[in-house]
Amino acid sequence: MSPTWRGAPPPARRPLAAQDRGRILLRGAAVGAVVFGGLGLHLLVRLVERPLHGPRRPWTPHITCAVCRAALRLMRIRLTVRGRPMDGAGAMVANHSSWLDIFALNAPAPLYFVAKEEVAGWGGIGWLARATGTVFVRRERRAAAAQVADLRARLAAGHRLLFFPEGTSSDGRRVLPFKPTLFAAFLGPSPAWLQPVSVAWTAPKGEPAAFYGWWGDMALAPHLASVLAARAPGGVTVTFHPPVPPEGDRKALASRLEGTVRAGLEADLSPSRPPVS
Repeated sequence: MSPTWRGAPPPARRPLAAQDRGRILLRGAAVGAVVFGGLGLHLLVRLVERPLHGPRRPWTPHITCAVCRAALRLMRIRLTVRGRPMDGAGAMVANHSSWLDIFALNAPAPLYFVAKEEVAGWGGIGWLARATGTVFVRRERRAAAAQVADLRARLAAGHRLLFFPEGTSSDGRRVLPFKPTLFAAFLGPSPAWLQPVSVAWTAPKGEPAAFYGWWGDMALAPHLASVLAARAPGGVTVTFHPPVPPEGDRKALASRLEGTVRAGLEADLSPSRPPVS
């Protein structure tokens, strides 16, 4: 069982009015059409892509990027990107606040998520994750060697991976300690560069600061409904910091990247940041 962060109580959410339910239906239908329509296109293109390119997937990840950008717009979440994604194979590491991170991080550039094994069984989310090439890992010591081998195989195929070293999501207002286990895959005989990424969510006007955070025992359906019903736009800033070489041991590497991600988040959440318009 993966650990779950319980460091803060869920924010109080306002009761949904009739007009809120209307927004949920309209926006939900639009987002669903984009996501599952994109999935259908993805699967069709993959029928041609797979025999030609095998695991390299040069086409379908761009469909995923377009779907995620469109979904954010439909949910009235403005995306701001700072810096640029790393070139070529390697790994990105980011702080984790919500299921919405998937959209925010997949929108700027193609990548493949590394997710805990349980995600594969999460109904529609698991289906989408499997179709888009997510790597599923078990957070157990006895599985570590196999996980490292799997990740290295994906790097050899030219994939740009992204994982959440915190191991769980938080309220988006902090960075939890990075777990060093998966960093071993990027050291050793086939080292790969890593890029720290900070993801900072800005709540819609009038909503609690942790509005977009999803953690602890929070159910998905009510959280999704709140996001779709938002009366004002929100925002997310994705900051790509400079990639770093795989130097030192995995604990030192995890600590170094954690510090960079935390500093980026704190800068983006500072009061001097311009508000979402």
